Amino acid sequence: MALIVQKYGGTSVANPERIKSLAARVARYKALGHQIVVVVSAMSGETNRLISLAKEIMPDPDPRELDVMVSTGEQVTIGMTALALMELGIKAKSYTGTQVKILTDNAHTKARILSIDEHNIKQDLDDGYVVVVAGFQGVDANGNITTLGRGGSDTTGVALAAALKADECQIYTDVDGVYTTDPRVVPEARRLNKITFEEMLELASQGSKVLQIRSVEFAGKYKVKLRVLSSFEEEGDGTLITFEEENTMEQPVISGIAFNRDEAKITVLGVPDKPGIAYQILGPIAEANVDVDMIIQNTGADGTTDFTFTVHKNEMNKALSILRDKVQGHIGAREISGDDKIAKVSIVGVGMRSHVGIASQMFRTLAEEGINIQMISTSEIKIAVVVDEKYLELAVRVLHKAFELEAA
Repeated sequence: MALIVQKYGGTSVANPERIKSLAARVARYKALGHQIVVVVSAMSGETNRLISLAKEIMPDPDPRELDVMVSTGEQVTIGMTALALMELGIKAKSYTGTQVKILTDNAHTKARILSIDEHNIKQDLDDGYVVVVAGFQGVDANGNITTLGRGGSDTTGVALAAALKADECQIYTDVDGVYTTDPRVVPEARRLNKITFEEMLELASQGSKVLQIRSVEFAGKYKVKLRVLSSFEEEGDGTLITFEEENTMEQPVISGIAFNRDEAKITVLGVPDKPGIAYQILGPIAEANVDVDMIIQNTGADGTTDFTFTVHKNEMNKALSILRDKVQGHIGAREISGDDKIAKVSIVGVGMRSHVGIASQMFRTLAEEGINIQMISTSEIKIAVVVDEKYLELAVRVLHKAFELEAA
């Protein structure tokens, strides 16, 4: 008998029939004697619908009230899932994040989990219940409903698995595992049988939508065995995310290509080249809870610096407003501009540690297609570039072919 946490995404609970199918799968696991905790997202498209409704009332919704609204999507699916299980004769009980007491900080719309009170869930499991928990949400110390940001249900699932010391956390989605890249862009993309946590973390951080980055961080930190599976297939091994590199002699140099269409580039021109200038620019951005990704600083012959960084596309205008209101006059910047017509493409692989020439091969491949590189960022197992968004899919296809990722 094992304790298994199963997380189901929006497409897996998109309608009553899909929820009934989910319940039947859980019933099979329950029949084998396993203890099951089910974490569900809102129905596919529901969170977007709720956000749109909020924006009809207030173009830039108050974050606290937005969390109150969007958290209702998961409340519907936990109730429906529990009912579907009951209809099959299985004892089930649903919990919102507040009822579990998934304690978070107070950063509305992008809160982080601080702790989980697993006592009631453990008691219900011992009493033979399947416990159904709302993903994506929690509660802060003052009792306010919070949400964890896009993809936050993955984080809920992994965090619960860690708190409960589950034997495995299974992430069910609309794909049957982690692929070398998005098959919708490259039909020859191949499913990986396994991938390291380090690689998965890089892929998630660079734009891969299979798993949310914080869920991978949680899994790696707390040694949660993680597997990505399809809710649309009855059988399958999916992709196992491993704790250590295995079969390193056969490890490919590049494991996958991630891309992100949701970034924007902000450039601050003509600022004084002096100590602390980076903090003066980025400090107010951080205080506004805007995440910064890639950063480049270039010093010119005239003694001034050009400073460029990327943020999420939805936060570009917010960041520009902060810089123009609080920073530009203070630091004497000549010009501040934004560009949301960019995309980021990244190659990831632990094999990069022991192979040279990967960067030059990547840059040569893009140059041969006339694709200009605007920014570059590297880590030990990743190279990421920013390009014009119109070249995104071409860049992914040619890199996938250049590194022979379609080969088994």
